Amino acid sequence: MKEILETIILNLVDDKSAVEIKEQTDKKGISFEIKVADKDMGKVIGKEGKIAKSIRTVMKSIAGRERKKVTISFVE
Repeated sequence: MKEILETIILNLVDDKSAVEIKEQTDKKGISFEIKVADKDMGKVIGKEGKIAKSIRTVMKSIAGRERKKVTISFVE
């Protein structure tokens, strides 16, 4: 699942070397913490958060197939 998220994020940003994705698994599910360069944060979040919402929707549908819950947070 992390590979899919990484592919999505890397295709959105210009500075691919600044992308960091941390994955934490617990009883509640999986949580991802995404860090990108400051100049790319707007591209990942999008106007009114539409791109971020789309990323969360895609990841939740993938996690749903595996009967897991997923949380995604974008960190500066």
